[in-house]
Amino acid sequence: MPSLRLFLAAATLAFFSTAAYAETVLHNIEGYTSSADGPVEFSVLVVGNDGRIVGTGDDTLLAAHPEALLIDGQGRTVLPGLIDAHAHVLGYGLLQWQLDLMGVRSVDEATARIQDYARDNRHARWILGRGWNQVLWPVKAFPSATDIDAVVSDRPVWLRRVDGHAGWANSAAMELAGIDNETPDPVGGKIIRDAEGRATGVFIDKAMQLIAAYVPQPDKSEMRSAITAAQDALLSEGITGVHDAGIGLMNAEVYMSMADDGDLDLRIYAMTAGAGEVLDALGEPIRGYDDDRLAIAAVKLYSDGALGSRGAAMIEPYSDDPENRGLPFWTQRELDAMVAKANGMGFQVGIHAIGDLGNRMALEAFARVQDGKPSPLRNRIEHAQIVALDDIGRFAELGLVASMQATHATSDKNMAEDRVGPERILGGYAWRRMLEAGVVLANGSDFPVELPNPFHGLYAAVARQDRQGLPEGGWYSDQSMTRAEALRSFTLDAAYAAHQENRFGSLEPGKDADFVLWSGHPLDSGSICLQTWIEGVQSAGVAACAKHFPGHGDTATDSHYGVAQVTGDLDRLEAVELPPLPGEEEAAR
Repeated sequence: MPSLRLFLAAATLAFFSTAAYAETVLHNIEGYTSSADGPVEFSVLVVGNDGRIVGTGDDTLLAAHPEALLIDGQGRTVLPGLIDAHAHVLGYGLLQWQLDLMGVRSVDEATARIQDYARDNRHARWILGRGWNQVLWPVKAFPSATDIDAVVSDRPVWLRRVDGHAGWANSAAMELAGIDNETPDPVGGKIIRDAEGRATGVFIDKAMQLIAAYVPQPDKSEMRSAITAAQDALLSEGITGVHDAGIGLMNAEVYMSMADDGDLDLRIYAMTAGAGEVLDALGEPIRGYDDDRLAIAAVKLYSDGALGSRGAAMIEPYSDDPENRGLPFWTQRELDAMVAKANGMGFQVGIHAIGDLGNRMALEAFARVQDGKPSPLRNRIEHAQIVALDDIGRFAELGLVASMQATHATSDKNMAEDRVGPERILGGYAWRRMLEAGVVLANGSDFPVELPNPFHGLYAAVARQDRQGLPEGGWYSDQSMTRAEALRSFTLDAAYAAHQENRFGSLEPGKDADFVLWSGHPLDSGSICLQTWIEGVQSAGVAACAKHFPGHGDTATDSHYGVAQVTGDLDRLEAVELPPLPGEEEAAR
């Protein structure tokens, strides 16, 4: 999150009340948006008091709106509110309080963190966490229960892999779940075993449920707190909308309760977890709830697992594991039936598909249910990571949205080609081939699998590099997006993927004024989100509507009767206003 100083610096752009003005004009900005006709640049943004965009253009707009509140953007960049088209809000919020193993470089580093966390959380019944990735470790093998047992043996430990498709348990957790060496692998899952056939403590895909069924679940109050924490963090990153990929019934009830109470600031487009309990309880899609803050209008299904844990279903065996083709979650007939049920009830379907077989099964299901034609429901394939080259064109033929995550490519580059080999990788993370085939790409992060900062996704989409600028020249750089394409994938096309492109996703007249003020261009290193606005109301950064600051002696206007203008620039703010008062620094110590 931006520092307090940066928030305070942004105060020169904030104002106290817009109620007395018919319009607000933000000028001296570098604005960029997508449109049906292509990219649009502007230096002036006009927002009506109804929270809708009046227009964009250049300084000639200033004379056309003489009664508007005028805000100097000081040359900052303005973009439409960014939409993460595939993520997990509750999971991200819960991770704020759980053990974070993101980026650990060895088993020893992981167990040290586990030990420290257990010591600091002595009253926790379970030690829960996420983020480990054995691909980053010197020995790239899965860990074992005994590794955790050495530091925590008095209570169960359950740690999900970074992709959420494998779990690592200690012996206490396995004993509680009744798992022994004779426990069979469930359909669509795998218990990792040693050479003697003993369960090691790692569970893949549907086998994870053997442990997860015993993990205490958060109640509604805990869910609400976690979602609120996630929401605050996401707004501070410039994210105004999230497609929440797979929520349960209680999660749906919490979202609706937050919306009813006016506490849902993000725009949430939610997908139910599967075509069962939640779908049956809803009965029909929910759209436009709380003035389009909430929609529950899609269903999330799985065709396979993940590449890092070799659960992604492959047409031919893994290049680095010739006996393994991955784990399809369902038969083709079962997947077809779930798609047919959800579509028949009016719900869009998004199918998680990583491997080329997983993607082909998803394509086949949609082809059968849609009778080989595009559907007005705009069905989606989530991730669409490794796709057979012959299958790419089928996305466009069936009118499917490819919901892809640019940062997955730069995170997976250290193992993806090892998994699938030099030929199949040509259909992997193939954004350029998708775009040239006429496929709509909706971008996201899949947080908490990746960090939610959309800068990382925009940068990865264009540069095909990680945050360290590696590899030089980009990883399969021929599949890069242009800046305009990357921005569109996080804005207008992400909105399109949720049937919401007529209301937001671009800064065009009549649409909601969802926009983000950046310190610099989001693709420039070090650029951060300063302010996030939704429907013309500032949701992150400095409060846009507040009582006047006491003692604003640099103004000539009494703020009880008008809007006080502070004309000093950032240099003056840094030199005069921000330094602490005499004795304040000492008192703070």
